[in-house]
Amino acid sequence: MSDPFVQPEEPTAAAAIAAIREELEFFDDWMERYQFIIELGRKLPAFPEDWANDAHRVPGCQSRVWMEATDRDDRLYFAGASDAAIVSGLVALLLRVYSGRSRDEIAATDPVFLKDLGLLEALSTNRGNGIAAMARKVREVAAQ
Repeated sequence: MSDPFVQPEEPTAAAAIAAIREELEFFDDWMERYQFIIELGRKLPAFPEDWANDAHRVPGCQSRVWMEATDRDDRLYFAGASDAAIVSGLVALLLRVYSGRSRDEIAATDPVFLKDLGLLEALSTNRGNGIAAMARKVREVAAQ
């Protein structure tokens, strides 16, 4: 089985946020941005089916979202999946920022970037609450 954990594309969380901002600015409207986000979700590593259970479920999400974390060489790696296309894309965005980072870097990276990128305003309230719940979960794991 291939590694289900997301490998970082950028050297730091800040660089990932900057890259995502640039990519989103490339599109003229939110429909195109949604399509881009859905495409990111399709590229997530395969999430093991036996992890799609209540033990891995992220509470507070309207769609079903599952996450798992592992510690490798003092860095936390995250795997994630959702049963909704747009939410899978949001999982991919979040993990692009947080996966493969140190606990300190995760703690220092405030999920306010989701608001700064305009993602929370563009999403329904339930989806916005869901992505906030995912960000909280990532930071809780890092704090353990």
